[in-house]
Amino acid sequence: MTLFRLFLTLIVSCVGLSAAGDELSKRFSRDAERMLAWTKDDKGCYSLLADFCDHYPKRLSGSENLERGLDWLIGKMSAEGWKVKTQPVMVPNWRRGNELLTMSKPIGRSLPFCGLGGSIGTDGKPLTGSVLVVKSFDDLKARQAEAKGRIVVFNVPFTTYGETVQYRVRGASEASKYGAIASLVRSVGPYGIQTPHTGGMGYQNDVPKIPHGAISMEDAMMMQRCQDRGETVELTLSMEAKWLPDAMSRNVIIEIPGSELPNEVVVMGGHIDSWDLGTGAMDDAGGCFVAWRALTMMKTLGLRPKRTIRVCFWTNEENGLRGGEEYAKQTVAEKHVMAIESDAGVFAPTGFTCSDSNGAVRATAEDIANGLLSKVHATTITTGSGGADTSPLHRMGVPTMELTVQGERYFWYHHTEGDTVDKLKEHEVNDCVYAMAVVAWTFANL
Repeated sequence: MTLFRLFLTLIVSCVGLSAAGDELSKRFSRDAERMLAWTKDDKGCYSLLADFCDHYPKRLSGSENLERGLDWLIGKMSAEGWKVKTQPVMVPNWRRGNELLTMSKPIGRSLPFCGLGGSIGTDGKPLTGSVLVVKSFDDLKARQAEAKGRIVVFNVPFTTYGETVQYRVRGASEASKYGAIASLVRSVGPYGIQTPHTGGMGYQNDVPKIPHGAISMEDAMMMQRCQDRGETVELTLSMEAKWLPDAMSRNVIIEIPGSELPNEVVVMGGHIDSWDLGTGAMDDAGGCFVAWRALTMMKTLGLRPKRTIRVCFWTNEENGLRGGEEYAKQTVAEKHVMAIESDAGVFAPTGFTCSDSNGAVRATAEDIANGLLSKVHATTITTGSGGADTSPLHRMGVPTMELTVQGERYFWYHHTEGDTVDKLKEHEVNDCVYAMAVVAWTFANL
């Protein structure tokens, strides 16, 4: 048990849960009130977020847009008076190139389509084949004799992201096992208007690699209907997707040094890279900007934490997680007392996940939520390991939290051209700033 956790445990055990919560609220209520008033009137976070996303969309790792966007951020942060640090990170460098999907049977038309991140291309020539539509991996296995030489389409309705995304990740290799020449997945999301969703995929080493892409929900269902009627569906696929050599990127870091324990760190942030569709406003520039704005607010209000509060914009979360891994590696000698991530959109906050299921850190998180976050209705603490970028820290024993939001619409736009800043509301973004700030501030000052 770390000294920080031991300290929290002693507080809870000595005064009791209820008394500890009351004491925490009293101790930090004045600071929280000042933060709430500041965020309610703030116009800066949403404006900066919109400016950034409008000018630097499609920030895929290795891309010029990502690096130009990082240069812009460093300039803006420096203008605010921050001493900006960067951590060099070598990142994977996949490019989709031009791509086209057309249907020739039973009717001729072009289909909305996007290759999935990491897929191979069609080797410089179109690939034509008839379609086999399946509803699950079990359905594919049962019909394996029909798959050879065909394009397998996984028409799997969205249930939860964790359950449905396996068809995006594993679909190509599962189809390849039975001789398919390509595979397509119904876009992973609950709602669509002929909008394909991209995302990462992978290959097994023991089966041939085949092209893998996403089609719209509507077209997956249309192909299912055609197959059910006994009609042949024939598609032609062209993909220029390829891997280039790894490229250099950066994590970007700013911080307020602790006044008493500067070597103890509370870090918060999100990932600044995005897929090459849309502007990545939800996923995850918003998470980065609310953390940045939270730190700017503390500085503006003259708040100096006991421990260091740091903001990190991690690179390469979407297709490698190398930014998070590099951060953990380079800061291994530092003592992190908490890592907080926002990577679920910055809609109306509902609370946080917490990696501590029943200990003193969890009790403290619940006290913060029930007392200080009630003004923005972010009172729910659930068990969870935190976000992807803080997972390397979590494996090292650092407690982690992740902002949770009313994200019913998140997967409507996730990894699509529709991930744009207009999907976010300024007052909800500001409430997220407040929630992130209060949690970071409280843990930094216990």
